[in-house]
Amino acid sequence: MKIIDPETGKRLDNKGPKLDPSLKKTDPLKLNAEKGMEGEESSPMDPPDAYGGAVIEDVPYEAMHPFLQRYMDDHKKAVEMIERFDKALSKFKEQQYRIDEETNGAFHDFFEYFDDHLLDHNRREERQFFPLLHDKLVASGEHSIDKKPRTAIDLMEDDHVKFIQLGSLCFNLLGLAARLPDARSAGFVLDTSFNTGRELTEMLRLHIHREDNILFPLAHKLITTEEFDRIAN
Repeated sequence: MKIIDPETGKRLDNKGPKLDPSLKKTDPLKLNAEKGMEGEESSPMDPPDAYGGAVIEDVPYEAMHPFLQRYMDDHKKAVEMIERFDKALSKFKEQQYRIDEETNGAFHDFFEYFDDHLLDHNRREERQFFPLLHDKLVASGEHSIDKKPRTAIDLMEDDHVKFIQLGSLCFNLLGLAARLPDARSAGFVLDTSFNTGRELTEMLRLHIHREDNILFPLAHKLITTEEFDRIAN
């Protein structure tokens, strides 16, 4: 896990604090709003109840362009890592923040995956895919009524920045707690790290649900096969 400036989302040159050896194995770690009956705004990107089903017309995985399938395949692995990390966080708190080999391994693997794969996945989306889909959403009227129209892409990119901030904060707090001589202060920092980690995992789950069940079906509808072939190269 490389140190990230939580304000800018940029990587810093210094390596920052390292985790206590007990935590290490090797080097560890809106769319165009529709008015309701009473004037309330709603959006297809609003969190669905218990992530139930697709918010817009469902598109089978097999019907997706291979470009989208690759991103969905990334999500399957990400969900596995998120679930393992989430369980490790719960166990860590239940054990009064005492680390064992299993929890240590889950933390190490998650932060390594987060840095080497999840952030790379997000950067590829922003570089290859999001600019074209944003233009398509604006052209189709799927955007906010503002001077500078906002689309679902703005929401996804905002999430990407928040992931960097939360991941960096959780990781750095774990390292900080190991250096605090006062048990009460260390406990407060570990509580904050736990809550930050849980917020991160919940945001990641919702983000993946939105992409798989809303954004990618929209892309399937709005982007031609030829355009997908071009951005995939």
